[in-house]
Amino acid sequence: MIKQLMLKDADIVEQLWSLQHSAYRLEAQAVGLKETPPLPDTFDSIRTSSEVFFGELTEDEELLGAIAIREELPATLEITRLMVHPDHLRQGIGAQLLQFILDNHAEKQTFTVTASTLNDPAVALYRKYGFRPVQQVNSAAGVELTIFRLYR
Repeated sequence: MIKQLMLKDADIVEQLWSLQHSAYRLEAQAVGLKETPPLPDTFDSIRTSSEVFFGELTEDEELLGAIAIREELPATLEITRLMVHPDHLRQGIGAQLLQFILDNHAEKQTFTVTASTLNDPAVALYRKYGFRPVQQVNSAAGVELTIFRLYR
């Protein structure tokens, strides 16, 4: 079940932090990083984030995947994070989270997301939903990132 994650809930924040680290390590390996740059997020920075988080949770409130969004402009929504627990990859969780955002923000005209150019599953997912590459940039870690946009 997908629902908005309440960042006042310490267990949810801890699960988000853990999920992000697990997913990030896996992605870093997949794109060929020999050293994984540290993630700056702490429990407190997640708890006080201006992003809105939604998550796929089991009945026992175990977080399987999460997506975060931020409004850039009145008609534009940025997807700032999309992560799935490594034990639950290839089960459609990322697609369900992305579809949830698109369905529940029908008033938005533009959606933006950034992914590592070498992250084939993420790139394929965004392209499947109609996102198109608009720009490539390099991250501080030396990874090439692609900015994707979906216009409706």
